[in-house]
Amino acid sequence: MNLELEGRRVFAYAAAHTLDAAKPTIVFLHGAGLDHSWFGLQSRYFGYHGRNVLALDFPGHGRSEGPPLGSIGEMADWAFRVLDALGIARAGLVGHSMGSLVALECAARRPERVERIALLGIAYPIKVGEAFLEAARRNEQTAFDIDTIWGHAPQVPLGGNPNPGMWMYGDTLARLARLAPGVLYAGLKACNEYAAGLESAAKVKCPALFILGRRDQMTPPRAADPLVRAIPGARAVILAPSGHSLMAESPDATLDALIEFFG
Repeated sequence: MNLELEGRRVFAYAAAHTLDAAKPTIVFLHGAGLDHSWFGLQSRYFGYHGRNVLALDFPGHGRSEGPPLGSIGEMADWAFRVLDALGIARAGLVGHSMGSLVALECAARRPERVERIALLGIAYPIKVGEAFLEAARRNEQTAFDIDTIWGHAPQVPLGGNPNPGMWMYGDTLARLARLAPGVLYAGLKACNEYAAGLESAAKVKCPALFILGRRDQMTPPRAADPLVRAIPGARAVILAPSGHSLMAESPDATLDALIEFFG
């Protein structure tokens, strides 16, 4: 689905369905440097099982025009403007990494518009190493390599991909290679500078599910504990074999957790 927002093209994967006002909506929010296709299996499932689906490309990512947004708060406000443009008053949110911070911020800022939130691969704070940030600022291949290697569990290079014929490292590197200069840096910088996590978590009124990878080297499960404790009634699911790229490393288990959560 293509739409225009404030004079710029925005793309959202809608599972080849038109929006139906009678159906509930789930919005998928990707991580830094990624795009809507990161949620391929999960978004397609819900699109064919009774939900409107919008897997968004943030500005500068995927098929959405840039420039990239500079803060988590700006991304949250932008997501609501997209929903306004499409006439969607209320939605469930599924976020991954940077997108999970955006989902958290959305639920805190406009609780009446958020049905429930699923936060994948989240931590607070998400601190990015200075060397990683600088390499991304310079648009160096080193930044893409760091993002790819640390974005997967250590066993990933040894094979055993649950999606036959797929190369997880190559898939991630291909996405990153398509980015305009500065896009990955903007996302990493936004995560690094986000300082409202616990304050926003305390404002969340809707059901919240954390889906975390036990072998996540970027956002280890223990780093999500402060947020889990801050959101009343929040529940966490730990996927034992998975690293940070849960949708690729444990696609079925991630989908099963989302199906149970969204009913």
